[in-house]
This record gives sequence, C-alpha cells and structure tokens, in this order.
Amino acid sequence: MTKISVQTIVASDARKAWQYYTQPEHITKWNFASDDWHCPSASNDLRVGGKYNARMEAKDGSWGFDFEAIYNNIDNGKSFTYVMGDGRAAEVVFEGQGNNTAVTVTFDAEDENPAEMQQAGWQAILDNYKKYTEAN
Repeated sequence: MTKISVQTIVASDARKAWQYYTQPEHITKWNFASDDWHCPSASNDLRVGGKYNARMEAKDGSWGFDFEAIYNNIDNGKSFTYVMGDGRAAEVVFEGQGNNTAVTVTFDAEDENPAEMQQAGWQAILDNYKKYTEAN
C-alpha cells in the first residue's frame, strides 16, 4: 500500500501543538481543506481503542462525511496511530524543536483518488492547523 506523508513546522511548543491537534474544540476550527468547507463537530476519545470522529461538510450543505478512526497506539504528547473506517492506517508525530514543533502525518493512500490529490488535501488541512494554532 502506498504511504503518503505531509508535514508542517508550527511556531508553538509541542504541548500546545498536541492540544490544538487533539482537542475537539480546536479540531472544529481547522479540520478542513478549503474555506468553502467546515468541521461543525468533532469528538475525540484519545486512548487505545478510543474513537475519533470529525464531521466534514461543504458550507453550502451540498456534501459531507464523517471521518472516523480508532486509536491503536498513543505516546502522549509525542505520537499516535489510528486505523480509519476503511482499514487504512495513519501515524501523527510531534517533534519539539525549541519554540517550534514539527508535525508529520503519514497515512495509507486510498485507491479512488490520485496520490497527489490526497497529499494536497491532507497538506491543506495541516496548513489550516498551523495557521489556526499560530494565531491562537
């Protein structure tokens, strides 16, 4: 299976970077790839076996979906892995670098869309996360 990685460097310490990535009240503010989409709700049971759910919708109501995953490994503040509803795996790693934190997401590609499109979409979401975290 093809693995795709996206990364950003956030001007934030690792503790804040982790909180803003994992807490639902923050997830809803950045978890979308473009300004015509939003994330109206999210829940996150951050423990092994716990479930992550984020509702992603077009703002005009034309389309939406639930992104769901189950955690299978958590190193609190540093990394976690999960399995999506379709069986694909992902890993998110937070590496503190002084006043900055590198956040890297590696995920199994799906076969419906080109890898470049998937990478661009996940990178856009990560870029939104960076912008939101640095502004708050």
